Amino acid sequence: MAVSKFVMASLTNCRPLTCAATFTASSYQERLVPNPPDLIKWVRREGGFVHQAIKISQDGTNGPGLIASHDIPKGSQLIVLPDNIPLKFGDEDGVDEAHSVLVKLAHKVPDELWAMKLGLKLLQERARVNSFWWPYISNLPRTYSVPIFFQGEDIKNLQYAPLLYQVNRRCRFLLDFEQEVKRAVENLKQNDHPFDRQDVDASSLGWSMSAVSSRAFRLYGKKLPDGTCIDAPMMLPLIDMCNHAFNPNAQIIQEQDAGSAKMLIKAVAETPIKQNDAILLNYGCLNNDLFLLDYGFVIPSNPYDCIELKYDGAFLDAASVAAGVSSPKFSSPAPWQQQFLSQLNLDGEAANLKVTLGGQELVDGRLLAALRVLLASDMEMVRKHDMDTLKSLSADAPLGIANEVAAYRTIIALCVIALEHFPTKIMEDESSLRQGVSASTELAIQFRIQKKSVIIDVMRDLTRRAKSLLSKDTTACQG
Repeated sequence: MAVSKFVMASLTNCRPLTCAATFTASSYQERLVPNPPDLIKWVRREGGFVHQAIKISQDGTNGPGLIASHDIPKGSQLIVLPDNIPLKFGDEDGVDEAHSVLVKLAHKVPDELWAMKLGLKLLQERARVNSFWWPYISNLPRTYSVPIFFQGEDIKNLQYAPLLYQVNRRCRFLLDFEQEVKRAVENLKQNDHPFDRQDVDASSLGWSMSAVSSRAFRLYGKKLPDGTCIDAPMMLPLIDMCNHAFNPNAQIIQEQDAGSAKMLIKAVAETPIKQNDAILLNYGCLNNDLFLLDYGFVIPSNPYDCIELKYDGAFLDAASVAAGVSSPKFSSPAPWQQQFLSQLNLDGEAANLKVTLGGQELVDGRLLAALRVLLASDMEMVRKHDMDTLKSLSADAPLGIANEVAAYRTIIALCVIALEHFPTKIMEDESSLRQGVSASTELAIQFRIQKKSVIIDVMRDLTRRAKSLLSKDTTACQG
């Protein structure tokens, strides 16, 4: 999204909400202000605890991170934040009053873009002189490596329609929400203005949304009368500098403070941590779409990465013909087969036609069940099996070896077609990386390489499974 920088308000006692409109590797390493306050000292001063071995490292590939200056035993408390330090939407400063401008604006934010709600609070505190959180906010990056800050050509370089849709949707939301904000604050007095009369545009909204999506944690908030707690996104100063790993050495624990109703948020060593090791948290078992959209990085060989396809009968017919599967019936299923498709929510007015390949499941269970059923001719044989069996790749050819191999070959053909939709091949992408490209171009190329690799891995796995089944079939016939 090509967005303009902020217009700096002509107020002498306010903090301008300027930010880098586009992402570069150097701008991501830069803090919001030069020489920001010492974050560790601030956390300790405000009642928090930081283990003496915890240090801030400037050498992380995804920006500054935390490292251990000497060995830390398993179970050690690394960082403890009292209730006053996390940044939340709805603190006891009037933000959560029914008629608050921020609350009204937050109600206009779609649930899936929850980061923008807390982002409004972050922008308010960034603009506020003498904000309690300024030592934390001033340490945030000047910009983020998420696709909404890519130039238009690099958004195209992603080459993956589902992600392009999400990026364009977020960009359109930010441009529209800019107008909502302007209308909400245009006639307010300075004392009532949530951003101290600073100009808020799509660039600053994108900065705050990205800061939250890449750093906030969804934890327990206020307790309801029935004893349950509200799910509350929070920004956790210092803790949020831990980088990601699927096998982390630290975890976040939320505990009630002894003798108080308030909560403590702790980062605790989950394993022994060696000297110079990075402190790592697991951000979640996410695919690369979400890692890039929300965090601004791509994980090579991500075991949770997948590709998204649309279930389409005519498309499957073409794929099965290309695979040499005879008499495909995907676009004209028999009535009993159509009933199965309805049960799988792949047919009917409210059908969910999104299916995936890759990840932990390898093949979307709904897609696999649909292929098995539509490639079968014996209705009674199909009805002998429950839906969970038909959806399971680990089930041993429930409708017979010929049926299973035909399903695998159809999926492999789908993979071939999906690969052909990418304008470039992996070898070309790797050659582009070797030639040297901008930081955002490099991220876009890495992303599409990983998507193509997912497809190739699915093809290899299903080819191996098909060969194994055919080998068993041949052995059984010879026997």
